[in-house]
Amino acid sequence: MNSHIRELILTSTGAQTAFHIEIVQRLWSGYGDIVRYGLTGGDRSTVIVKHVKLRSSGRGVSHQRKVRSYQVETAWYSQWSGRCDAYCRVPACLAFESFGDEVFIVLEDLDTAGFPKRRSFVGDDEMHACLKWLANFHATFIGEHPKGLWSTGTYWHLATRPDELQALNDPVLKNAASLIDQKLRNSSYQTFVHGDAKLANFCFSDDGKHVAAVDFQYVGGGCGIKDVAYFIDSCLDGDQAERQLNQLLDVYFLALKQALKTKQKAVDADDVERDWRALYPVAWTDFHRFLKGWGPGYWPTNSYSERLARQVIAQL
Repeated sequence: MNSHIRELILTSTGAQTAFHIEIVQRLWSGYGDIVRYGLTGGDRSTVIVKHVKLRSSGRGVSHQRKVRSYQVETAWYSQWSGRCDAYCRVPACLAFESFGDEVFIVLEDLDTAGFPKRRSFVGDDEMHACLKWLANFHATFIGEHPKGLWSTGTYWHLATRPDELQALNDPVLKNAASLIDQKLRNSSYQTFVHGDAKLANFCFSDDGKHVAAVDFQYVGGGCGIKDVAYFIDSCLDGDQAERQLNQLLDVYFLALKQALKTKQKAVDADDVERDWRALYPVAWTDFHRFLKGWGPGYWPTNSYSERLARQVIAQL
């Protein structure tokens, strides 16, 4: 183990010794890894360390986006994550430090905190738990200015994805991309979006009824429905999403209204629902725009995403 990592872990946890257990995940494109360490002599048995190597030799838009994303994640844990309660659970940040082109973030291990399960497929209980997490997260940060975070969150945001827009072989959708983005940014109700709220970034309790979320590289400003559309897309194919949409949105908005009331937010909850529910097709189409540029494969014209995109563009 790197001696600096060991010292950071021991200082932040009060443990006497720390030892490597396993690599949990390699970070995208070789930018580091997430590692579980065991502890003795303290209050915790394990911690997670996100070790980011920014590769000073990196170049281009993609590299700069990744560098910024790790700066954002550090800002999230240092300035904002403490605002999240049990209803939008995130790992506690125990320490973070930067040295040259390396970043170390020491985090609570959610596995030992009661969220040991990951899901590739989900049933209603798990989907509803995630939607309730999103609702409470959005209610917590509604009306806040995303200082230190992305001004507009989500990893597919138009301004940060020029290469995918250039590759988009759909002139109508390409021409509408700015208007789609503007419509989302013009929502009267802005909050923080997780920015990568896919199923893989949720950690579940054993019974699947409680969740915590990880990976805050793309957290920032935006209307909450963007997270909702992206999450549903990560769980269901287009036909399933179309069939279950109203029921899933009902779950989300009921939880959102309850959270806004509990947190005593000075907004009209019914108006938030009207605004964001109407923007759901726009948010789905915005992500579809990114996907078509990122993976310009064959998209059947009768698919849910293509049909929805045509409807959205016609109404712009």
